[in-house]
Amino acid sequence: MLYGEYNFVSQSQNWNNLGPSAAGNNDDKLLQTSWMTAGFQYFWNNKWGAELIVPSANRIYNRANNDPDAPAGSTITTKWWSMGDVRLNGYYTGFSADMSTGISFGVKLPSGSWTQPNVDRDNQIGTGSTDLLLGFFTRHHFTRSQQWSWFVQAQLDAPVIITSGYRPGIEVDTAAGVYYTGWHLGKVKIRPIAQAIISNRASDSGWAANPQNTGYQRVMLSPGIEFDIHPIRIYADAELPVINSVVGQQLVSQCMVKVNLSYMF
Repeated sequence: MLYGEYNFVSQSQNWNNLGPSAAGNNDDKLLQTSWMTAGFQYFWNNKWGAELIVPSANRIYNRANNDPDAPAGSTITTKWWSMGDVRLNGYYTGFSADMSTGISFGVKLPSGSWTQPNVDRDNQIGTGSTDLLLGFFTRHHFTRSQQWSWFVQAQLDAPVIITSGYRPGIEVDTAAGVYYTGWHLGKVKIRPIAQAIISNRASDSGWAANPQNTGYQRVMLSPGIEFDIHPIRIYADAELPVINSVVGQQLVSQCMVKVNLSYMF
């Protein structure tokens, strides 16, 4: 499978713990990112596969201007583009003949830029760290007709090698959802999908980190839809936070959107 994906997130609401916080409590005012990702996934058989994920990002970062000679309330805006951190994943799906359950294991490489001037390490596109990745996924049918199915997946991202005093927080992302496969429009298969996404990231550490204002727990609800016109698939969803619990003062987003276009060989 060859695919391209676009993600957009705009973080502009200042947050503390479980609720909004005054904008004046945070020097960061806006963090807006468009992620463009290319990926290639290949399975040699019904047990073993691999995936290459190459992201890039265009980011806008707006922060308070703390220069004593600057006008009151003035801000500084930085815009830049960079390649992100490349991921290499392996897959084993041999637990059952239908490949419904499997594990993933891989590494995130420090290929993304983390040296953009006047930008804190936690707001850089790349982390500068090498991370170990470990995941699990399973899906099953609710009924004999196989039109209703459920799935669960989880991934651990654990930094193991760091650069220049910055260790990003260890992160666990989990998703559970349902989808329906009984809709057709001509040759087009239409699959509505609903999922809940739970993320838990520890605070960053190291002399270049800001542990007092990093780390979070988050629950999002994500309605989505997939159009399958074999060999092409189009998937889109919106990820809506319903619980945000952050450490210190952080910018959060009210909605994240995703569009994925893939071609199956």
